[in-house]
Amino acid sequence: MRARLLLWVGLLIGWTGWAAEGDGPGWFPFDPELDGFADSPIDLRFLNEKTAGEQGAITVKNGHFVHSANGEAVRFWAVNGPPHDLAEGELRRAARVLAKYGVNLARVHGALFDADGEVDLTKVRRAQAVVAAMKQEGIYTHFSIYFPLWFTPKADLPWLAGYDGKKHPFAALQFNPKFQEKYRSWWQALLTTPNPATGKTLVEDPAVFGLELQNEDSFFFWTFSEENIPDPQLRLLEKRFGDWLAAKHGSVAAALESWPGASVKRDAPAEGRAGFRPLWAMFNDKTARDQETAAFLLELQTKFFTDTIAYLRQLGFKGPITAGNWYTASPETLGPLEKLSYTAGDFIDRHGYFSCNHKGPDSAWSIRANHTYSDRSALRFDAEDPAKPRQFVHPVMDPHYDGKPSMISETTFTRPNRFRSEAPLYFAAYGAMQDSDAIVHFSFDGARWRVKPQFWMQPWTLMTPAMMGQFPAAALIYRRGLVAPGAVVAEVDLNRADLLRLRGTPLPQDAALDELRLKDVPQNSGELKPGQRLDPLLHYAGRTVVRFTNGPGAVRINQGETLCNRATQTVTSSTGELKLNYGKGALIINAPQAQGVSGALNTIRNTKLADLEIDSELELGHLIAVSLDGQPLATAGRILLQAMSEEMASDFATQAAGDNVKRILNLGRDPWIVKNLSGTVTFHRADAGQLKVTPLDLNGYPLATMGNAQTIKLKPNVVYYLISK
Repeated sequence: MRARLLLWVGLLIGWTGWAAEGDGPGWFPFDPELDGFADSPIDLRFLNEKTAGEQGAITVKNGHFVHSANGEAVRFWAVNGPPHDLAEGELRRAARVLAKYGVNLARVHGALFDADGEVDLTKVRRAQAVVAAMKQEGIYTHFSIYFPLWFTPKADLPWLAGYDGKKHPFAALQFNPKFQEKYRSWWQALLTTPNPATGKTLVEDPAVFGLELQNEDSFFFWTFSEENIPDPQLRLLEKRFGDWLAAKHGSVAAALESWPGASVKRDAPAEGRAGFRPLWAMFNDKTARDQETAAFLLELQTKFFTDTIAYLRQLGFKGPITAGNWYTASPETLGPLEKLSYTAGDFIDRHGYFSCNHKGPDSAWSIRANHTYSDRSALRFDAEDPAKPRQFVHPVMDPHYDGKPSMISETTFTRPNRFRSEAPLYFAAYGAMQDSDAIVHFSFDGARWRVKPQFWMQPWTLMTPAMMGQFPAAALIYRRGLVAPGAVVAEVDLNRADLLRLRGTPLPQDAALDELRLKDVPQNSGELKPGQRLDPLLHYAGRTVVRFTNGPGAVRINQGETLCNRATQTVTSSTGELKLNYGKGALIINAPQAQGVSGALNTIRNTKLADLEIDSELELGHLIAVSLDGQPLATAGRILLQAMSEEMASDFATQAAGDNVKRILNLGRDPWIVKNLSGTVTFHRADAGQLKVTPLDLNGYPLATMGNAQTIKLKPNVVYYLISK
């Protein structure tokens, strides 16, 4: 009846070629009962401490996060969340669910202030409750409390003049002392307000992992412009620039004289002010004025970070602090300056999403009927625009800067991309191989498997079969290092003076390089010329290291180019454990404790791995076996076999809207559905016939056994199997 009604509506308003994507046989509902948290092979609560912080606060040592009490390194498989509106009982349930699925860090991302910018103690109490609930499940908390989009200053605030209740205060926090004073009061309230239940403060709680100074703001991003900064604030910044120039040149007028023909309309030398050229002009023209402007902005941004960190240390906070996480208007030229400013902190953070050409009103934060999108594979390096060639860029590409730990504090494959199911194993395998320190998935919006149908839906929902449903094996791979770190395949030394001359980096982050330009990447490129690029495929071969230096700039490639085979469209990791065939869109994982295949499985039939063989006709699937007892798969007594295909909301419907573009007709409803699984897994162990295979239900609890591991024929609706002696 529902499908017939949609058809009539479509005929009335001119829809053609619509389809309910999951119509007919071939899909099963992913709708488990509410979890009672009995003993389960997929329950990873044991990976966490009994309570977060029992081994001391997290600190930094030798470029990694470690427990301060025992010096053991720790990686964080993390989420953004939990939702701000969970009642106490549901908050505790959410923490238990996260621990079960391998999560050991929650990034609490939200304002602590009201519409007037004053501390909201209700939000502080909420933060304390989240820390307490997460702590009991061995999950640390990371605080992000300021994002310019959360604040729209009212007219004539005494500490932030010039706003009108319509603009956000982009960049203002970095240069306005009065705003900085107010901002510090938010941190003071969060960290030093005693919890009424315990009398303790968060500053003394080792379960608080770390602090983030600001979210998605920078002098080097497009939001730094005259259009976004009101005149009183811009005058304040221009005066600071003028004072800086006067200290260097003797006066603003003298500075202008040294830049012939480079004046801008807001220059006011008689008032001691100097204006700013647009960022686009700066990174394209790179004039003497642009270079000095970049030096000033870098110095001021770094000073904000350094001064704020000193304040937080004065309050008594001992954990890691990160400066920011944003990208820039020019990854090649301004990107390394942004990263250089972040070295004021204890670790380097960033954001990155793998999006899906999603367009329509409010598509930045919602999915709605009549929006359009494209299905896009990361394993193939599909460009977001399906009309364009492959683009070699992805959030998982993770250079390490100045020997500091690396976090990506917001990342996901956005919905409704059918290839979203690539994400968990992709992040886990390449995060482990690149020795990343924290991967924070966006966004955990509740502990129940619900589509949450409304007239719009989130593009980021994590509590779905393709995402959280694949966390058990993915979290084990990443947190236990079942895929080994690769060799350092590229080392880049960036001279600080050259960066201020706007000469940029040959290894820009977040900068796409399509396959037409990839052929122009120089091989054996130890002597790169300005503007040349390193092959971004190096990130799939091993680790990349960037250092900021006062010595000569240099580039060293260590075997990396031999692992990136453009002729066969493959990249093999330096360890040999990962092989990506981006021509076919398939990843092979072949490590002692983790073996499997991901992507277009019908293109890599009968894949022989070290200890097993996989064959599947799935056009999109992910089959992985991981050791549960710390032993190689060749001898392990407990193994998790995990399977996934693709997910969808029930009744989700689209129509063609161009080449590889779909228009959404129906957002769908509960429950989630998953495309039927199929294939065989054959273990090549002498004792394979004695290994018992137990399918598990969708919560991970045993069903009736189904024979031995000599040949396992996958059931269409089983995601997890326990293989045991």
